[in-house]
Amino acid sequence: MVKIISKQEACDLIKDGSVVMFGGFLAWGSAWEVTDLLADQNKVKNLTLVGNDTAFADKSYGRLMTNRQVSKVIVSHIGTNTETQKQNNNKEIDVELVPQGTLAERIRAAGAGLGGILTPTGIGTLVEEGKQIIEVKGKKYILEEPLYGDIALVYADKADKYGNLFHHGVTRNWNMIMPMACKTVIAEVKEIVDELDPDNITVPCVFVDYVVKSDYDYLAKGLKKA
Repeated sequence: MVKIISKQEACDLIKDGSVVMFGGFLAWGSAWEVTDLLADQNKVKNLTLVGNDTAFADKSYGRLMTNRQVSKVIVSHIGTNTETQKQNNNKEIDVELVPQGTLAERIRAAGAGLGGILTPTGIGTLVEEGKQIIEVKGKKYILEEPLYGDIALVYADKADKYGNLFHHGVTRNWNMIMPMACKTVIAEVKEIVDELDPDNITVPCVFVDYVVKSDYDYLAKGLKKA
């Protein structure tokens, strides 16, 4: 059975300098409570944040940017977080912008043990600078390397006692692919049940190390904060 831990125990697993993959899309479908506690305590520093975006300056993992707990971000955009933009303009943070589809496939490649992916996205642009270009049947592709993390901090609507996860609707976003690419996986969940219907499992228990029970209705809190 999976180990059920407290929010504090989850935060304690995240160390200075960790590469943390945050599930969520503009904070929707993110691990709100663990992330809020991480920001409230403001102890862990020098994180590398990997995710779709950096949310908003006052919400979820975006608060870590405002606290200056992050030294590098690997994301597809920073347009909704004014604090990330400011730190980037002032050269106070390392920002690696990755096309959204490429970012997803780099994470998948890490989870599948692949040496990388070939993509035409970015050919002829700044994206290809410093990267290996491979030609296949007369077409050029960029070799994008796999992207690994130390910690995956993800959200799920349900978990069972074994650690299998179920995601409903848009909460699937990045939460389904990040667990395969990280050494340690923490899932914050709305509900814990004895067993999930196998047809409803979106992330198998073999990829999940810890489960944290959320104390609130995710959608209600999300609507309130959005």
